[in-house]
Amino acid sequence: MIQNLAAARVRQAVMEAARKEVQAVASPDQAAQATRQPCHAAVLLALGQEAGGLDDRMDQLVVLRGAGFAVHLGRLEGRRLVAVISGAGRQASADAAKAILQAHRPPMVLCAGFCGGLDPRLRRHDLFVANEVIDAQGRTIQLACDLDLAAMRLRGNVHVGRLVTVDEPIRTPTEKHALAQRLPALAVDMESFAVAEVCRAENVPCRVLRVVSDAVDDQLPREVAGLVRQKTTAARLGAALASVWNRPGSIKDLYRLKENALIASDRLAEFLAQAIGQLCPLPPAPSARG
Repeated sequence: MIQNLAAARVRQAVMEAARKEVQAVASPDQAAQATRQPCHAAVLLALGQEAGGLDDRMDQLVVLRGAGFAVHLGRLEGRRLVAVISGAGRQASADAAKAILQAHRPPMVLCAGFCGGLDPRLRRHDLFVANEVIDAQGRTIQLACDLDLAAMRLRGNVHVGRLVTVDEPIRTPTEKHALAQRLPALAVDMESFAVAEVCRAENVPCRVLRVVSDAVDDQLPREVAGLVRQKTTAARLGAALASVWNRPGSIKDLYRLKENALIASDRLAEFLAQAIGQLCPLPPAPSARG
């Protein structure tokens, strides 16, 4: 009975997500108008739930879908943004970065989203700025860290340091501690090195801003690996339905994961808004003539 009820709830969520995705697609006129406008910055994120808080803050939001990723165009406190939802992983994020640099020529790229903590000092929902990214082969890219963090009005702690990019989700405390020993870093994700590499090749400034979704001693549900491979919200919810069917107890884990993502997304959006305000200053308003 519990299994059937859980499956029904997730199935309903799948249908609702699919309906919202259809409604979110821009009309041809909206798409043409949006893509002709210059932008102050591009924000690259892997998953839709990472972008939820940013979408809530953007005005004149237009959503375009195609080529395996989604593009969200809008204004954030007067600045024109292009936010790209690439899908998880290095290849997807690199492809999205190349496409958006070619199409929009943004003067700056912010690689943003969630990350896992590899150091006990990083707690869940802390903020993180990478001054260096490293991949599993030990290749490194240095990044500028020119934000005035002390001037920001942020909730929680902000950490600055090295981030390692890997190919698969790092779920367990054992895996996280082992990775930190092999490639010393404060945090881990699956996209930042690839985005920074594309930006370096195109000579476009890149910043990496993330929020910690799981601390070093937090264990993620085993279903996470299947969820992050899905390209759309509806597909991820479909994978969640299969998880609940196969392991009814996973519904509690997935619910906690969703609640955590909502908090992290809001925290990330707050961080991005203030960072973009510093990195992309608006010209002064013209003075009124007497």
